[in-house]
Formats: sequence, structure tokens, C-alpha cells
Amino acid sequence: MASKNYLIGLFGTSPVAPLQEHMTLVDKCVSKLVDLFESMSKGDTESVVKIYHQMAELEQKADDKKHFLREHLPTGLFMPIERQDLLDALRVQDLLANRARDIAGIVVGRKLQFPENASLKAIELVKATVATCNQALTVVNELDELIETGFRGHAVRVVEEMLMELDNLESETDRIQVELRAALFVVERDLYAVDVMFMYRVIESIADIADDAERVGRRFQLMLAK
Repeated sequence: MASKNYLIGLFGTSPVAPLQEHMTLVDKCVSKLVDLFESMSKGDTESVVKIYHQMAELEQKADDKKHFLREHLPTGLFMPIERQDLLDALRVQDLLANRARDIAGIVVGRKLQFPENASLKAIELVKATVATCNQALTVVNELDELIETGFRGHAVRVVEEMLMELDNLESETDRIQVELRAALFVVERDLYAVDVMFMYRVIESIADIADDAERVGRRFQLMLAK
């Protein structure tokens, strides 16, 4: 009984609760990119720095949650999903927050500001990427329902539809990324070369967040297939 009470205290009523809590923190961190880029487009350096610190704090909280779960998840704990699957999903989720914080760090450190013709497209890309991350969180939060139904029935069809939408959202970020790169290419010769290099690096990192959000979904596809 003491062992059972310990596990309930650690994980709550759900064996995947820490994974969901971690993804919630990750999603909050990534979502801050919209505010960051909108402030950057206005040249509001003070707000950019403030948002960076907020993102760094959220990323740290997510990191603490990750370490807690890794250190306290017993190797012999029986769960409806394999321990390694849970840890693999946690690792991919962690990448999302890390990339978002790194993007904010570059924007702050370089005092980066996209040229006017590319700025709105950059915000569009960030919003599409955040939508992809939001959808990944929605999928993660459905894991309880999947467990309760034994990974079959209506709950599986619902999640499969969510995963299809996740794929569509990620594809949309690919399209916007191409347009943003084209807009930047038009004016890059008029910009400081090092800044241009970091702009392309930021674009690539934003796209990586969308890719990793889709990978979160793919982890759940693998769970469904088992």
C-alpha cells in the first residue's frame, strides 16, 4: 500500500501526468515566440528582453520536470505504455523548449530584426509553428483516454485525426518557410552579412520546432501501432 501511495503521489492519478505537465510547459515556452517576434518587428528591445527571460524561466521549469521524471520513474513500474516510449517522447518534447529558448537568445544577443518585407512573414511562420506545437500538446493530452480504452476504439480514431491535422500544420510551416526565405533573399545583399546568417539560422530553428512537434505525434503513432 505504501508503494502504491508513493506512486500516486509521484504521478497523480495518471501514469502519464508528468509527460503532459512537461508538454504544457513546453507549449507555453514555444508560444512566447509570437510575442517575441511581434516585439522584435516593432523594435521594442525592452519587451524582447523581457519575453526572453520569461521563455528561459519556462524552459528551466520544463527541464526540471524532465529531470524529475527521469530520476524517479522506476524501471520496474508497470504502465500501459513502455517506459522507454515515455522517455523517448519526453526527450523530443524537451527539444521544442530548448530550440525556442535558443531562438530567443539569438534575437536578444544579436539585437536581431528582420527587414520589413520579411518581418510579417516571419511572424506568420512563428504563428504556424506555435499552432503545430499546440496540436502536439492536444495529442499528448489525449493519452489518458487512449490508456483508459486500451488503445482501441473511438479514442484511437480521434487521435488519428489529430495526428493528420498535426501533419497538415507542419506542412503549412514548410510552405511559409519557403516564402520567408524568398523574401529575405531579395534584400539580403543590403543587410549586414552576419545578421543575414543568423536570420537564416533562426528560420531553420523555427522550422525544426515544427518538425519536432510532428515527431511528438509520431511517437504516439508508434505507441498506437504496438
